Parts: sequence; C-alpha cells; structure tokens
Amino acid sequence: MDAQGGASRCRVLLKLSGEALSGNGPTAFDRSTMDDICAQIATVTRLHVQLAIVIGGGNFFRGANAAAIGLDKVTGDYVGMLATVMNALALQSGLQTAGIAASVQSAIPMSPIVETYQRDRALQHLENGCVVIFAAGTGNPCFTTDTAASLRAIEVGADMMLKATKVDGVYSDDPVSNPGATKYQQISYDEVLEKRLAVMDATAVTLCREHNMPLRVFAISRPGSLARIINGEDEGTLIRNEA
Repeated sequence: MDAQGGASRCRVLLKLSGEALSGNGPTAFDRSTMDDICAQIATVTRLHVQLAIVIGGGNFFRGANAAAIGLDKVTGDYVGMLATVMNALALQSGLQTAGIAASVQSAIPMSPIVETYQRDRALQHLENGCVVIFAAGTGNPCFTTDTAASLRAIEVGADMMLKATKVDGVYSDDPVSNPGATKYQQISYDEVLEKRLAVMDATAVTLCREHNMPLRVFAISRPGSLARIINGEDEGTLIRNEA
C-alpha cells in the first residue's frame, strides 16, 4: 500500500488492542505510549489516509476471564464491550489533542456520550478526513474485537486491515517462549487456518479470507511502523489469499 501512489483514496482499518494503550506499565493508560500511538496516527492522516480504528478493552477487562470472578460469559463480554468504549474516548481525546479530528461510534447505543454506529455516518466522517473509532465490538456477546475489526473493515470498504500487536509479525510459534520461532513475511489465510496460528480467531480470519481483505500484522511499538506500511514498505507480516 502506498498512499502516494496516485490512487483516488486510501482507506485503512486499524485494529488496536486495549493493552497497546497501557504500554508495559501497570495502569490502564500510559501517557507516553498513548502520545506515541496518536503521533503515528496523526502522521498517516496527514498522508491523506482515511483511517478507521477498532479498539479492544483488554487493559481493563477481558471477557475470557469472566468466569474467574464469577460472571457468566455473556455478562463478561458486555463488560468487555464497555471497556472498549472507555478506551475509545481516551484515544479520541489523545487524537484531538494532537490536532486530529476523531469521532467515536459505539455498537451499543450510548447517546449522548458517543454516536451509535451507523455505516453511512461513518463513511461520511471518513470522507471528511475524520478518524472514526469503533467501540463496543459488534454489539453482541461471543464475538471478539478481532471479528468486529474484520466486519467493520469490510463494511467501510477498507483497502487493507492492519492489526497492531506486541510482536513484529506472525510467527510459527510464540517468539517470546520459543526464540527459534520462524517469522513469516507473507502467508495465506488458508495457511493461517491450517497451522492454527494465533493471529485472530477463526471467524475473523474467515471473514477476511472470504471478502479478500488483505491483513498486515505489525508492532505498533516500533517507531514509524504505521507510516512505513502506508508508504508501501515491508513491515510485519502480510496475510492475504493466494494469487
């Protein structure tokens, strides 16, 4: 992808985990990390990229951990969705401080705090140069924010979906516990499913595969990584259907 390549527009959906906002610190938000992420986003918007973001909530609560505190799964998932709204509001504030227009849309109606998700309204924001932050996942329990990101990428007609992680791409195994794990520069969706690689849940992967949505997995903590992807550099791992 090259935002300078002469295309009429470049539209990208960025999946950002809640944990990314906390950096390596003990609190839900780390100011330095938040500033770095907002600066990266500001850089790509100035390249005339239309950017949508799906935010997770793992720095506050993960639905998968609901049973540990006595919650049923559905209730836990709703708690997790509310956590994503808190993150979306914090990210919106950070972007506005950086001089970037940003709007939050929630899949669960929360007027007047944020807009309720409406595809036409989201597209209008994007066309007007406003970053759109999608919160509350799909609005339904039992679906991850990765699935929400895949769905929103398809709905807004993104040219590519980007998944920001703590590692610099997709590996054959966990590179932290297995230093000998192999990094893939490029891999197909079929291989991701066959090898059961921990990229996204199977529903999210299948959505991207069936709608021919390219996905690039990269480390948001690497300075300038987001802009390098937009400028067509080989950052992280590219996942797409086989030619």
